Amino acid sequence: MIQPPSDHELEILKVFWRDGAASAREIQASLPEGIDWTASTTRTVLERMRAKGLLQRRSVHGLAVYEAARGKADILGGLLRRVMRQVLEVEGPLPASAFAGSQILSEAELAELETMLNLEEGDA
Repeated sequence: MIQPPSDHELEILKVFWRDGAASAREIQASLPEGIDWTASTTRTVLERMRAKGLLQRRSVHGLAVYEAARGKADILGGLLRRVMRQVLEVEGPLPASAFAGSQILSEAELAELETMLNLEEGDA
């Protein structure tokens, strides 16, 4: 089972989802405002994210390149499903249409998100 991402890890995942595979240096240059990490902190966080199953790493000409191990709908679906079911105790189908105005989800990803939101408890 994949560990859920922290708030900062979600911000980093958004960079990967938007831009694709990247080196630690490229991620460092793309960190959102408010995350003022040193290069070594960025590398440490990327490695922790890899250990959590959030990222994959491969070597390209001797350079470590990272990429998201899971898609947006998979990660976001798990987080939203947990909040809706466990925190808010919502029963019945969970509509992804509430997220239709999202700037980061395509129509296909919204459909995938709806599937993820409505998995049976044992399937997640």
